[in-house]
Amino acid sequence: MDICSEHPHEECGVFGVYDPAGDCARTAYYGLYALQHRGQEACGIAAINDRELSFYKDVGLVGDVFTEEILDKLGGTMAVGHVRYSTAGGVCRENAQPLTLKYVKGTLALAHNGNLPHADELRTQFEYQGAIFQTSSDSELIAYAIAQARLRCTSVEEAVCQALAGLQGAWSLMVMSPRKLVAARDPWGFRPLCMGRRGAAVVFASESCALDAVGASFERELDPGEILVVEDGRVRTVQQPVGDKGHLCIFEYIYFARPDSVICGQSVHEARRRAGRLLAQEHAVDADVVIGVPDSGLDAAMGYAQESGIPYGVGLVKNRYIGRTFITPGQDHREQAVRIKLGALKSCVEGRRVVLVDDSIVRGTTSRQIVALLREAGAREIHLRSSAPPFISPCWFGTDIPSREELIACRYSIEKIRAQIGADSLGFLSLDALKHIAPDAACGFCDGCFTGNYPLAL
Repeated sequence: MDICSEHPHEECGVFGVYDPAGDCARTAYYGLYALQHRGQEACGIAAINDRELSFYKDVGLVGDVFTEEILDKLGGTMAVGHVRYSTAGGVCRENAQPLTLKYVKGTLALAHNGNLPHADELRTQFEYQGAIFQTSSDSELIAYAIAQARLRCTSVEEAVCQALAGLQGAWSLMVMSPRKLVAARDPWGFRPLCMGRRGAAVVFASESCALDAVGASFERELDPGEILVVEDGRVRTVQQPVGDKGHLCIFEYIYFARPDSVICGQSVHEARRRAGRLLAQEHAVDADVVIGVPDSGLDAAMGYAQESGIPYGVGLVKNRYIGRTFITPGQDHREQAVRIKLGALKSCVEGRRVVLVDDSIVRGTTSRQIVALLREAGAREIHLRSSAPPFISPCWFGTDIPSREELIACRYSIEKIRAQIGADSLGFLSLDALKHIAPDAACGFCDGCFTGNYPLAL
């Protein structure tokens, strides 16, 4: 349970590296550290040394799971890494990635960001073909499909192409064999994946912030449907992009990605700030201070303040020693849980009319508790603003959005939501404004969670 907010969660982040100088496990470790915000439930690294695969993974944060001794043993001239938040499959060590398998053609390691909406049907189909699965993760279905295709193909990259051609859904994928590193992105481009270089090393990551963390220079994004292979340091395209702009999840810009990342040519920080500016244009109000809900609400709050001319302030302080996931007290102690993670800065809000900017409102329960926290600190008025439209539909492509029954916007009008939360006014970013938050992005978007319209027929 995320006690700071009820925000949707991303499924995971992936990282891959080829480096003839070795110590790729340590490079992956630093890359995963930079991607920790994408998943805090489990993590893992698999590495190749002299064509031998070794790996280590466990439930927990990157800094807790890996030690110097473990990284020294992994080493490697190639490595893939993964941080996980589960949207398909439970929280256990078996579901942690990278997934590794031994089969008649050798060994494979796979790290997957995304979701297969038809996973149950696919699992049943494979089981009737004799497959025995060790996890409840849909990522294992991709691994099995690749292993099965490899029996008919002359190379692992050809097997990846053939296996993915039979799937529908979201995947940014790293696949590692004893000699090759394969990177693939689904034809719809739901999840980000980029490539960079550091000398002779080739690096792949879900976000550019991970390239920065390991000292690699950004080279380019993988386009929707594109598949690359790295062999002996040479990068080859084995499947051309589909030629479509794709449908990147718009929530990458609103919440998922780190603000210092650039995705499809668009600064995440600037997209959030622009969302705040548009929000101020659509939902202006007389107030004394604008504050944001840490962390992803802060950039939008800055944008709102700049556009409105209302001073920006730090009204909520976050406990930095608690991650997005935390052992939450029982149902009767949810308010205490919020207080553990957030504190109101009385000197900023007491006696003032406050604009409170958050990136989204899902169930509304945490928003209500934050509003109560600010009231207790002496705020005279609280005007809640969301830099995302109301959620009205679940996501099938790797975002953990609840069912319609749990989404507050599906049950109440805006005025009733405002009353339930206890704010003096409430405003959501419009669907029209949402289209303009990332003007520099060289991609299309999926906004199905806000519209109910999906790029894939489900």
